[in-house]
Amino acid sequence: MADEILGDALPPPVPSQEMRRRLASRRSAPAQSLAAPGPSDAELDQILRLGARTPDHGKLFPWRFVILSPEARARIAEALTPLAAHQPDPGKAAKTLMKLTAPPVTVLVISTPVVGHKVPVWEQQLSAGAVCMNLEHAANAFGYHASWITDWYSYEAEAAAMFGVRDGERIAGFIHMGTLEEAPLERPRPDMAALTSHLDQGI
Repeated sequence: MADEILGDALPPPVPSQEMRRRLASRRSAPAQSLAAPGPSDAELDQILRLGARTPDHGKLFPWRFVILSPEARARIAEALTPLAAHQPDPGKAAKTLMKLTAPPVTVLVISTPVVGHKVPVWEQQLSAGAVCMNLEHAANAFGYHASWITDWYSYEAEAAAMFGVRDGERIAGFIHMGTLEEAPLERPRPDMAALTSHLDQGI
């Protein structure tokens, strides 16, 4: 339809052994082990632009980014410490704050669904999740390790408010970026045969 054409035609996908290799070896990094160097401001701007190229039914852009400076994360982690004491495992909850403070670069992705739109909220939330994954891929493309995590403070209303989360919004993830001294080890992967089925005929 003519009203759907927004710009010039994009080039078609081309086979890429390098892209397949990257996807086959993609692995989230331990956030607490991420160290400098991280993406520069110019690189981060490009990473965000790449991350925003995600499926978005309705072109609503139902997410936003918050770049959390190391200083801001340190202050918030200190403010979160008393809340950690009220978690089911206070020691573990306090220890996870290291994931928030250690990485050199952190982008908070906030899901901002448009309620009442014809596009279901669930699809808008899926778009925010796709942005998180795109950001990981984009960071990897610039040569950095990345970690997409949430942790307990993403689900506590008082904690989320410290990150500027507004009514009707939710934290989709913290995307931590940086460099690892040692490559992460591979982890068990799913049995694809057990998870894949084929529907050859309809009902």
